[in-house]
Amino acid sequence: MSDSEFTVESARTAAEVGDLSTWVARFLASDGSDNAELGEQLSGEYAEWFGPLRLEFDRLHRLAGPPDQPTLERLGDDDLETVEDMQESVDEGWSPPPFVVTWQGDHLVLEDGNHRIEGLRRAGHDSYWCVLGFDDADARAQYDDQHG
Repeated sequence: MSDSEFTVESARTAAEVGDLSTWVARFLASDGSDNAELGEQLSGEYAEWFGPLRLEFDRLHRLAGPPDQPTLERLGDDDLETVEDMQESVDEGWSPPPFVVTWQGDHLVLEDGNHRIEGLRRAGHDSYWCVLGFDDADARAQYDDQHG
C-alpha cells in the first residue's frame, strides 16, 4: 500500500474486512507518517479498532498544537510551516488520511494527526474522519454508552 492509498476509503475497506489494526500499523510506518514504533505500540495495546467516523476536533485531546489551542506540547516553527503547507493542500482539495485516535478511560486522544488537524482547522474545518482504538470490547461499549 503506498502513501496515496492511506485514505478514508481505504480505512473503511480495511474495517469492513476486520483489518483496521493492520491498516493503522502500516499507515503509521509509511513515509507520510514515519512512526512505525507508534504503529506497533497501538496495534499491540488496542485490540479493537473502529471507524472511520467523523469527530469534532474539540472532542479530541490533542498532544501537540499552536499556543492558542489546549495541547500538551507547542508546535515549533518547522511544525507550523508543515501545518501551513497542509492548509494550502486542503484548500486545493487534498483529503488527508484519517486521524488515529484512542479511547483512554473517558476521553479520546489524538495519537496521530496533530499537523493534519491544525491544517484542517486553519482551512475552516471543525471535524474530520478518525479511526478509533479500544483496549477491548468493554472499552468500546463504554465509549458507545457515553457517545451513542
